[in-house]
Order: sequence, then C-alpha cells, then structure tokens
Amino acid sequence: MLRMFSVIVVWVFKCLGLIWQQSWLNSCSPHSFPHSREISFDQPAKTERDSLRHPRNEGYTRHFAEMANSKYEYVKSFEQPDVLLPNTWIVVRIDGRGFHKLSDRYGFIKPNDRRALDLMNAAAVEVMKELPDLCIAYGVSDEYSFVFHPSCQLFERRSAKLVTTIVSTFTAHYIYHWGTYFPSTPLHPPYLPSFDGRAVLYPTTRILRDYMSWRQVDCHINNLYNTTFWTMVQKGGMSNTDAERELQGTVSSDKNEILFKRFGINYNNEDEMFKKGSVVYRQVGQQGCLYDRRLTWILQYQLEDPKPESKSRHGDDDEAPMDESKISRAQQDKLRKLRRKAQVVVDHVDIIKDEFWERRPWILSGKPGKLPEA
Repeated sequence: MLRMFSVIVVWVFKCLGLIWQQSWLNSCSPHSFPHSREISFDQPAKTERDSLRHPRNEGYTRHFAEMANSKYEYVKSFEQPDVLLPNTWIVVRIDGRGFHKLSDRYGFIKPNDRRALDLMNAAAVEVMKELPDLCIAYGVSDEYSFVFHPSCQLFERRSAKLVTTIVSTFTAHYIYHWGTYFPSTPLHPPYLPSFDGRAVLYPTTRILRDYMSWRQVDCHINNLYNTTFWTMVQKGGMSNTDAERELQGTVSSDKNEILFKRFGINYNNEDEMFKKGSVVYRQVGQQGCLYDRRLTWILQYQLEDPKPESKSRHGDDDEAPMDESKISRAQQDKLRKLRRKAQVVVDHVDIIKDEFWERRPWILSGKPGKLPEA
C-alpha cells in the first residue's frame, strides 16, 4: 500500500513539472521579445541576410545566431585552429603542379621561356596589388614566395586563409593573363595550370634573408645546369641521357667551361632574370611618397645614402616590429590604401648582398619612416 502511494506521488509531481515547463516555454516564445521573431524557411534567404547587414541590427544578429543553432553544430568542434605564431615572418611559397607535362604540352622553350616567366611575374604583381599586406615576393621557374611582415594581422594570421588566398588569386590571374603571353596556344583540359602552397614561419629577419638567399642561390645553380644541359642537347646533338651522364659530378666552373669552350657561350651574358630570378616589391621615389601626416607613422622611408656605420647584413633583429593590430581599424585601412597606390615593380637583382635591402629599408621594417621635407 505504501509503495502504491509513493508511485502516485511521483507521478503527480512529474505531471506538475511538465505543466510548469510548458507554461514557461509559452511565456518565452519569440513573440515575447520585441527584437526577435520566428525563423521562416519559406522566407527568401536574401531578405534575412540583408537585414542582418545593417549596423543597427547588431543585437538582433547575435540573437538570430543563437536561434539558428542546431543539433548539427557539434561538427564545428572538429575544426582545428591554424593561427600562425605572432611576430614571425610568414612566407607563403607556391609551386606549379605538374608543370613538366604542362610545359611540354604547350611547347615551352628550353631551358627558359621568357613568355612563361613574364606570365608568372604578371600574376605575382597582381597578387601584390590585391594584398597590400605583402611586403616582397621572389619567383623563379614555376615557384613564387610571398612574404608577410611579422606585424601582419590579415585573416587573423590563419594559415589556411592566407595560403588559399595567395594560391587562388595567383592561379586566377595566371589563367586570365595566359592569352596575353601565349596568344596562339589556348588552354585546354586536362592540361590546366594549378598551384599548391604552404606557409612557413621565420622568427628573425636574418633567417628570412637567408631563406631569400637560398632561393636565389638555388635559381643560379638550377639555371646553370639547365643552360648547360639543353645547350649540349640542342646545339651539341647529344641525347638527354648522354648529356645528363656527362654533367654528373661537375661543379659550376666545369659547366662554365663547357659552355664557353664548346659553344662560345659566356654564362655571365645570360639574361639577368634567368640567372637571378624575379623580385617583386613596392617602389618609392628618391624623396619617398604616398604618406599621410595624420597618421602617427607612414608607409615609406625617405631614402638616404647608406652610412659607413651600417648595421649587419641581416639588419637589427632586436628591434621590435610595429604591430598593426594596435592601431585603429581606420588607420589600418588607410595604410592599405597607401600601399595599393605604391608602384609594384619587378626587378632582377642580387638580393643576397646588403645593397638591395639598405636602399629599400621600407621592405623589411614596419617602423615609421621620415616624412619627406616640404
């Protein structure tokens, strides 16, 4: 009898709980809130999206996001954070995928096709124009390295965002400009150009410059080998196998001797772009330009003659880089506009020695330059 009474009491309390819960839910319906409403899936998505864009609807946007939560949202927990370390140089290097087959399919000239290299440079220039956060880029053959300053806050320094933006923008412009450099050779599937990319971090200016030097040295080594190899094949009548066998174990002096004694070619007279690759950066006039006196710092330096007591070849790594995240959003936008106005140039120069960097200090430094004298 006591057990039966206990069961009845529990059942009564459950019923009362359900009644109270239903009453509370009714009182919390969307109609009870002045800034909320029920979501109708019959409504055009454009109307909902456009209404959320208005700055006055900021509070409503947050409420809408809470209402839009679903049982499937747990899948977001599988996403891994990919924010890159702060205060480090970010280098995004892209490489052509399957360019050996692509170059054969479209008849690229060996060992160097100026049209193909100019096309790579044209795409790199467009990337620099679209992404003012980039400070310099270096390209050789079918690869390009794009450098972000340690102070960069683009996409909150998310690796996937930075890499995919560089790769997709470069690929889009490469395909768009293809007809300019190969007017009689249209692209056809499946031989379409594509690129992969990766982001690498370098903690100091010294290491970044060593990276840039490594790529330029690699350019010289590969170009000297390819120039010698294809000269032996095209002018010497040798097969690919015989030329490769003869070049095994040779050093730079041996290859220079083969070119000069057998074919009368002085490697030093070869095109600078073939020997040194391509450097893309923003150029500044002798007096500097594109500044705004309302900013606490400016984009460019006023160029000065190098002083005898110049710093080490790799710059001063102890100086803290300027952090763009500490200035207002309006000032960041203004700086990006200034960078967009700067002239983007392609050069073929030695970036291993100090001279290139000393004459263009704005490339590596994020600190304020000197206002040009009126």
